[in-house]
Amino acid sequence: MTTTSARTVAGNLCLGSAPDSWGVWFPEDDHQVPYTRFLDELVTAGYTWLELGPYGYLPTEPRELADALSVRGLQVSGGTTFGALHRPEAWETMLAETRRVAELTAAAGAHHLVFIPPMYRDEKTGEYTEGPQLSAEQWNSLGGRANELGRILLEEYDVRLCLHPHADSHIQTQPEIERFLNETDSRYANLCLDTGHVAYGGGDNLDLIRRFGKRVGYVHIKQMDPAVLDQVAAENLSFGEAVKRGVCVEPPAGVPDPASIVDALSTLDAELFVIVEQDLYPCAAEVPLPIAVRTREYLAGCGLSGRKRPAAR
Repeated sequence: MTTTSARTVAGNLCLGSAPDSWGVWFPEDDHQVPYTRFLDELVTAGYTWLELGPYGYLPTEPRELADALSVRGLQVSGGTTFGALHRPEAWETMLAETRRVAELTAAAGAHHLVFIPPMYRDEKTGEYTEGPQLSAEQWNSLGGRANELGRILLEEYDVRLCLHPHADSHIQTQPEIERFLNETDSRYANLCLDTGHVAYGGGDNLDLIRRFGKRVGYVHIKQMDPAVLDQVAAENLSFGEAVKRGVCVEPPAGVPDPASIVDALSTLDAELFVIVEQDLYPCAAEVPLPIAVRTREYLAGCGLSGRKRPAAR
C-alpha cells in the first residue's frame, strides 16, 4: 500500500463523500440513518466535503441546510438528481425537479449537479420497467435534452451538468458512455466519472480518462467485487440485488484499482472533486463509519486530500 509520506499529493483533486456511503438511496426510508447522524459521522470520519445526495434527505430549505453544515465545518461539492432525458413527455416535470435541486446546490455554494439516468429495473424488486436499449430516436432526444438542460443550469444557476453512468441504466457500458459524450456539447454536458459503475458495465476507466479527460467534470470513486460481478452476469442480477450481495467494496479491494485512478486523474489539466461512493443500501447503522474512516485513510495514502476547493469547470 502506498503511504502518504511516499507520495506527492494529487493537488488538482479534492476528496469528499456522500450519503450513498452511509447506505442512503432515498429521501426517506426506514433502513437509512437520520441525516444528522450522517453529518456527524462524516465529520468523525475526517471529511470536509459532501455531495447532497437524494433531494429531501438533507434539509431543502437553504438556511436550515447552511446551518446544519456550518456548525460542523462542512462544505458542499455538488447536488444530485435523477431524470429521464430520453422521454420527451417527462421533460417538464423533470426540469422542474432539476431546478429545485440546482437552486439548493447553488445556494449551498456548489457548482456541479450529478445527473443520474433512471434504471430500467426496479431498485428494490429487480423487475424490468423498461427495455435495456434505447432507440436512435431516444438517443437523439437524450443528447438534445442534455444540452438544453445543461445550458439552463449553467446560465441560470452557474451549475454544471455532469451525467453519471449507472448500472441498469441506458448509459452503463463504455460504448453508451462514449455515445453520450459524442452526442452532447462539452459546454453544457459532461461526465461524472463513476469508477465503480464504469467497471460494473465492463468499461475501462483509465481509457476513458485518457481519451475523454477533458469531458470529466466530477468523479465518484468506488470499487466493485469481481466475484459478485461474475454472479451478476451468470444470474442476470439487478443492481439492487448485486449491492445486497456486497458488489461495492472498500479500497483497496475490487476493481478498478483506486491508486491507478488517482494517478490518471492527477495528470488532467483540471481541478476535480473526487467523491467516495460505496453503495451500501440497506445496511446496519453501525456499518458505514468504520468503512468511511478506512477509506479516507487509504485514499489519503494515494495522495487524495479534502483541503482544496476545485475551481468550477
